[in-house]
Amino acid sequence: QVQLVESGGGLVQAGGSLRLSCAASGRTFSMYAMGWFRQAPGKEREFVAAISGNSGNTVYSDSVKGRFTISRDNAKNTVYLQMNNLKPEDTAVYYCAADFPGWQRVTTTPKDYEYWGQGTQVTVSS
Repeated sequence: QVQLVESGGGLVQAGGSLRLSCAASGRTFSMYAMGWFRQAPGKEREFVAAISGNSGNTVYSDSVKGRFTISRDNAKNTVYLQMNNLKPEDTAVYYCAADFPGWQRVTTTPKDYEYWGQGTQVTVSS
């Protein structure tokens, strides 16, 4: 069982930055691929970014590529999402998720992820 707790969301002006964190419980964090997803009101949950357990593989959605960076610190059981040059369309609840096994692989499909956090709100004002 893995528990995930996101933090770092908030209100920011367009062009600003935020860094989201997701702290995971458990001793096998490095064996999980980690992903970030988001869901805006009235829209389906969409993939944002993912990273393999060994940090060797990362993948981003086209909408955030070049602006967002996913990283992880396995010693701290934490995955991060650095978000720069934020836009109003980035407004959503952001969720982190864990997929096992994920030492080398990453997936963009929500149904592949077994564990989810409760989400953190990100609001970007224009």
